[in-house]
Amino acid sequence: MENTNTAAGKWIGAALVVILAIMAYGVLTMPDNRTGAQRIGDAVAELPNGVDKAARQLEDRTPGEKVGDAVKDVGQDIKDNTAK
Repeated sequence: MENTNTAAGKWIGAALVVILAIMAYGVLTMPDNRTGAQRIGDAVAELPNGVDKAARQLEDRTPGEKVGDAVKDVGQDIKDNTAK
């Protein structure tokens, strides 16, 4: 028979995982609350990295979309640097 403390620990651990997953989902799907001036400022700051990356700053994107774009950009940079 399983120890009561071990069983309780498993339930608490599972509950913590679920809570963390819900919190992560909430953070990654938050709306973009930047003002128009902030978006333009971000776009101007991003211009040295390319016009396409600067144009992305003008769009209404969630943090999850921004993370996805960053991962895609890093992958493309690695691909470009290893192809030379």
